[in-house]
Amino acid sequence: MNDFDIGPSTISRVEVDEEPPGSFSQSRSYHGRLRVQQRLWPLTLPELPRREISTPAIVARPSRGSPRCRAFRKAFYRDVTDKQWNDWRWHARNRIRTRGQLEKMLELSADEREGLERAGEILPVATTPYYMSLISSDDPQQPLRRTVIPTASEFAQARGESADPLGEDHDSATPGMVHRYPDRVLLLALDSCSSYCRYCTRSRVVGQGDIVPNEARLKQAFEYLRNHKEVRDVLVSGGDPLFMSDDKLDWILTNLRSIPHLEFIRIGTKMPAVLPQRITRELCRMLRKHHPLWMSLHFAHPDECTQESYQACERLADAGIPLGSQTVLLRGINDTLPTMKSLMHHMLKMRVRPYYLYQCDPITGSAHFRTPVSKGLEIIEGLRGHTTGYAVPTFVIDAPGGGGKIPLLPNYVVGRDGEDLLLRNFEGNTYRYSDPEGV
Repeated sequence: MNDFDIGPSTISRVEVDEEPPGSFSQSRSYHGRLRVQQRLWPLTLPELPRREISTPAIVARPSRGSPRCRAFRKAFYRDVTDKQWNDWRWHARNRIRTRGQLEKMLELSADEREGLERAGEILPVATTPYYMSLISSDDPQQPLRRTVIPTASEFAQARGESADPLGEDHDSATPGMVHRYPDRVLLLALDSCSSYCRYCTRSRVVGQGDIVPNEARLKQAFEYLRNHKEVRDVLVSGGDPLFMSDDKLDWILTNLRSIPHLEFIRIGTKMPAVLPQRITRELCRMLRKHHPLWMSLHFAHPDECTQESYQACERLADAGIPLGSQTVLLRGINDTLPTMKSLMHHMLKMRVRPYYLYQCDPITGSAHFRTPVSKGLEIIEGLRGHTTGYAVPTFVIDAPGGGGKIPLLPNYVVGRDGEDLLLRNFEGNTYRYSDPEGV
């Protein structure tokens, strides 16, 4: 808490940096941290004596979340204290993983029941109590519900789908590390997540227990990196790296930082969306030691952008970590322009720069999530020029077979007329640009 000396005509500011996200209930702007500003003018009334003026202390009260969250907790976690609810480790220990648990919380459809009967054949089922509090109990088509509750459609393989459509196993340099691009690698720290997305690109490996953060495997990866000086960038992913303890993640980052030619490190995570309580002050202090450090956050829908998620992102940003969002385009979840625009606007307000919009990868059993490529182009065209450019992500297809990310753009080049290039703007109007050397 910072108290500035108070005198006539001065401004005092009191800050409360609560722990963890969602712990306190005071109203706050999208900036997250509570700030109180008060201008104190000299007292000039002669009949009143001058007195010492002090700013009243701000008393933080425990929060139980939104009305929906409070109702969920009252129904299913009545005896769980606020301290437990705001502890990410409690959520990790109490993940919802079975059909029996889900039947108590949701009115399961026949399609979901069939999916749960076969759950685990391809991808395990798990989500946190926090994320479950955001899910509709009676609407199987609710976007967030569709992302984590399996259906029978997962077990149908469509044309072009495969378990490893991106060819990551082919480009594996050491166990759990992919070296596809010349100057960067993907390091899978573990294969576990707090919540499993039903469209996961790595559904073939996540939750299987084959990729664990043991020292022998990781030291093999570090040695490979020391011997490949062309690598300057490491993306630590999984699974979700933030599902590890602070000490284990610190150990990995420390070893990477000891390699002189690695210029910066990235972490890929969905924790701010599915378990924002994970973003503690202790975690952020640890991460600050390893700059330059970047983070890619996975958000899928505006309903994930809760007060807790806002605060988690603010903490990361305040720790000096540049944040970028990665969103998968999903049929019936975020494939409309209003939904995507709302999500991108939330990202900016959360201090997260929209980075990639992915065409859903053709993993086995994902056809019900995949849209036509034209839908992604339509959304990008609906954003460009109609909102700030910062809110427009790059639409990409991760080419099957290991071809890497290929960016796609609407066609704004109409053609040529002699030495002029004909261009179409966001309103559909055509303009000439002199380009004689392009003939």
